[in-house]
Amino acid sequence: MLTMLRVMPAARVFRASARRLGVSTGTQNHAKKKNATTQLETRARFFSSNAQSDESAPERDVMDYDVVTVGAGPAGLAAAIRLKQLANAQNKELSVCVLEKGAEVGAHILSGNVFEPRALDELIPDWREKGAPIDTPVTEDAFLILYDDKKSVRLPNALLPPQQHNDGNYVVSLSQLVRWLGEQAEELGVDIFPGFSAAEVLYDEGSGGVVGVATRDVGISKDGSKKSNYQPGIELRGKQTIFAEGARGSCSEAVMKKFDLRAAADVQTYGLGVKEVWEVPEANFKPGFVMHTLGWPLQTGPLDTTFGGSFLYHLKPNLVLLGMVVGLDYENPYLNPYKEFQRWKLHPDILRHIQDGQVISYGARVLNEGGYHAIPKLTFPGGVLVGCGAGFLNAVKIKGSHTAIKSGMVAAESIFQILDSSSDPNAPPIPHEATAYQDSMESSWVYEELKAVRNVHAGFSKGLAPGLAYAGLATHIFKGREPWTFHNTVSDSAKSKKAAACTPIQYPKNDGRYTFDLLTNLQRSGTYHEGDQPAHLRVKKDLTDVPGRISYPEYAGPEQRFCPAGVYEYKVEDEGGKESAELIINAQNCVHCKCCR
Repeated sequence: MLTMLRVMPAARVFRASARRLGVSTGTQNHAKKKNATTQLETRARFFSSNAQSDESAPERDVMDYDVVTVGAGPAGLAAAIRLKQLANAQNKELSVCVLEKGAEVGAHILSGNVFEPRALDELIPDWREKGAPIDTPVTEDAFLILYDDKKSVRLPNALLPPQQHNDGNYVVSLSQLVRWLGEQAEELGVDIFPGFSAAEVLYDEGSGGVVGVATRDVGISKDGSKKSNYQPGIELRGKQTIFAEGARGSCSEAVMKKFDLRAAADVQTYGLGVKEVWEVPEANFKPGFVMHTLGWPLQTGPLDTTFGGSFLYHLKPNLVLLGMVVGLDYENPYLNPYKEFQRWKLHPDILRHIQDGQVISYGARVLNEGGYHAIPKLTFPGGVLVGCGAGFLNAVKIKGSHTAIKSGMVAAESIFQILDSSSDPNAPPIPHEATAYQDSMESSWVYEELKAVRNVHAGFSKGLAPGLAYAGLATHIFKGREPWTFHNTVSDSAKSKKAAACTPIQYPKNDGRYTFDLLTNLQRSGTYHEGDQPAHLRVKKDLTDVPGRISYPEYAGPEQRFCPAGVYEYKVEDEGGKESAELIINAQNCVHCKCCR
């Protein structure tokens, strides 16, 4: 599989490099094309794990761009598209590439989304004519409070926050939409490299600013030795680097730490989203139907402080997209987000939507939920943060794609401005800071949206009923004008109680029809890791004693429950009447949700 991921983009790399050197991939002068082809095939081989290692070869090949974008999600692709739109409008050469860890664009995007087209209207006004895969308008909104595993009440839409009214929005497959955005980017001349993950941020030796990223070495065995197909990573260097990795992206977190970008921001808080996609019979299907729920099973009483809720969307032609988001600031270490989701599906108001259907896909991903006051500084020398990696999710709307696209556009406009003002294009690049991006975002409708709901999440810290009451006040009356702010100063993990203070949760057995054991569902995630490769998940060297000394004996090993992929388990042995626990990491199961980070 690793070989497939590396070889697949080689032809695309060839085409991208051809454009970079001004070589047509169609018909052209034969001698010129043949000479260029020879050079480019050599370069393409560096991108293929089939190439044999050569001790005399340079450690890394280097590709230079004006702008390097890490992540082919809504934000990264929007930034790339906007950059090329600006350059093409002024007949200027601007090289832009996008690095994507998935085997293809959209492969790592969780399908299913209620999409607000506001930002897309700005980016590509004629998206309908261009065939964007957006064809299921929202036809009905429903919001239910689940009292228990059988009873519920539907709230009148007039009581819902205006942010949860979906008039003019669409139910979409976000992975398909992102794939379409990738096609639009390539048509404009953007080079997209799927199958390559950024493993390292590159810094300028003099100024310390960011000058690009490097991809991961391939052909390394589990013990760290080089295999016959070893190839060093590639350096993609740019005058500006856009980090669009989503929540808890490794490179984004590295630059936030290096440049202390979170110094003035609240401590970020997170939610874990667990999702399935079902094919359902026509009798169950209501195209455009959107439903959200609060209450059971996460909140069983009016003062229950566990934050989270669920969603269920109907997408043409016959799909039901459903899932649950659990705030990772929950107190009880026995809580299992995956199993909470499974038993939620058995509620009569949920089950009727998937009755006699078949699950076809499963996935999980962490979300930034801190909102307005948890947004870090967005710029640094040589680059910017965009999208969910910066924390632009509107948790009340339960939407982040529109804000991600807008952030990518604003970043592109600011970056183009400083690149366009460069006096000598042949001079060695100095990592400049696109400071206008920060100012432009703060005056944009994205910040206006987020500021208006900045206190809603914190309101639920007192319980479900107080949270609902405050959400009503904040969204219907205050609308962001309240003179106070509820700041978050404590990390999610610090809010966990010790196991002795909590009650273990008994979950029902899976029926294999509507609820599934984790490993069965994991096969539907499309995730695969080669067995003979280094584990990408490791306990830090200075903390190797923590699992056996603290996590298991004091917190009952919550890793084995919060992970939605079964990566972590404990091997427990009795040593002379005393339990000892060893943490086992099954890194091959990982779905890259970022929860454990």
